[in-house]
Amino acid sequence: MTAPPRDVGRADARRNRTKVLAAASRAFDEQGLDVSLGSIAQQAGVGAGTVYRHFPSKEILLEAVLVQQIDNRVEAARRWAARTDPVTAFFGFLLEVVVASHGRKRACDALTTETSWPRPGLAASARRFRQALDELLRAAQRAGGVRADVSADDVAALTVGCATIWAAHRDRNGGSRMVRLALESLRSPVSVTEGQVFRDGHGALRSAPLCEECGTQLESRTTGRPARYCGATCRQRARRRRLGQATAS
Repeated sequence: MTAPPRDVGRADARRNRTKVLAAASRAFDEQGLDVSLGSIAQQAGVGAGTVYRHFPSKEILLEAVLVQQIDNRVEAARRWAARTDPVTAFFGFLLEVVVASHGRKRACDALTTETSWPRPGLAASARRFRQALDELLRAAQRAGGVRADVSADDVAALTVGCATIWAAHRDRNGGSRMVRLALESLRSPVSVTEGQVFRDGHGALRSAPLCEECGTQLESRTTGRPARYCGATCRQRARRRRLGQATAS
């Protein structure tokens, strides 16, 4: 039975919105907030009118991107809580947040430079994230694996610091080591005394390679040469940059 035209139109609109959000997220990360909506439309493979219908201004689009990124972390917190013990879930989630924040400094800077933030949608998303983080923290504290004298605000601040440390470190392995050392400070004295070792349950920092061009997390390969780029676009962009550097030299 053929779907009514209205349903088809709604499905197309949802797909276009998803494509615009994905393209905008990449564009803000790579080019900063000066990127035009027309450029984002081109990268998304849609017309400029489609972007303006969903997001009448760049500020509205930026807020939608940030809300999606934060809500993705909320869903991640729920997955961690459902699949493992409270302490592993807590630390695994923090590592995932650090990895996901890679390359997103430009968009996040808007929150501190623009006086109009936070807006209602983003504020609501931030509250959901804070609640999810607080639930993971309290569960890990009840299990005796995390210090009782730290709050969700403490953890959030430390996580931001870890992301900064990792991004600034020249050696990725050295940066991940510093992140693990910093997160160790959250363990309860009893856990440390018992000699428990910090576990990166899913290898988020050790085995999750990043695209050398845009920083997107890549899937780890068990065979063959490790991937360097997330796709053809980044591969071509890296090649053009290398050619430009060779020409300049």
